[in-house]
Amino acid sequence: MITVLSGGTGTPKLLQGIKKIVRPEDLTIIVNTLENNYFSGVYVSADVDTVLYTLSDLINEEVWYGQKNDTFNTYDTLRELGYNETLRIGDKDRALKIQKTLLLEELSLQEAIKIQKNALGIKSEVLPMSNQQSNVEIDTTEGLMSFHEFLITKQAQPEVNDVIYNEVTPANGVIEAIEDSDHVIIGPSNPITSINPIIMMPGVKKALKKTYVTSVSPFIGDSTFSGPASKFMLAKGYEADPVGVCRVYDDFLDHYIINNSDKKHISKINKIIPKVSTENIILNTIDEKIHLAKVILNI
Repeated sequence: MITVLSGGTGTPKLLQGIKKIVRPEDLTIIVNTLENNYFSGVYVSADVDTVLYTLSDLINEEVWYGQKNDTFNTYDTLRELGYNETLRIGDKDRALKIQKTLLLEELSLQEAIKIQKNALGIKSEVLPMSNQQSNVEIDTTEGLMSFHEFLITKQAQPEVNDVIYNEVTPANGVIEAIEDSDHVIIGPSNPITSINPIIMMPGVKKALKKTYVTSVSPFIGDSTFSGPASKFMLAKGYEADPVGVCRVYDDFLDHYIINNSDKKHISKINKIIPKVSTENIILNTIDEKIHLAKVILNI
């Protein structure tokens, strides 16, 4: 059994490789829900939906959000009517979000996701990290703001003092999925706002210490694949590079994979964990994704 801890950008790229070599029934993905919220009356669980679209081959790989070949008639019409949506949501993507919103009137997030993943023909398990609503605030030089205000309205420009989020409890099966796994994979997602909210939930670190954990760095040098991870890492007191990420996971990490160009960091990383590998982690092609998945799983 393989369990993957996922955010919404870097890790789904790796998932495309993993799902080619692992039976879907043997794969569980635990997904960050820190940024979930309501927009334009619909419940948006961006990272969860990205994982669903990735597993069902519907993901828009140009932006790693929403469905490929989607239309934006509703979005455009809302703008014509004078309502400017914060998020640009496609029509098919909006339909999935509307259904989830309606399901949440009677069901938990976990139950709603199960209905949707079954409807999409996904045989792997997809678990939200929690059924409870998370709240995240970004403490910036311009004051406290929501994650989406910081990321979208402010374009991640303000300097960050801290990232603050509340503690939630794991969804049903999260701890068991980790403990029962032969291998847990932490993909190259933002360590602070995508992965740390998962591992900071009660019982998760304890479970991770009982299994074998591999992480892929989201940094190449001091640059990230996407998003403001560098600002968040520095705000939390970590280096904004592969070494800093290793420190975030040092309580339980067994194997760490960094990019070929980051060999200079190996000596520092070896002082934190003994096993570090260098590979191509940029993952532009499906062959590169499959190769890295095979390296991780020693196939």
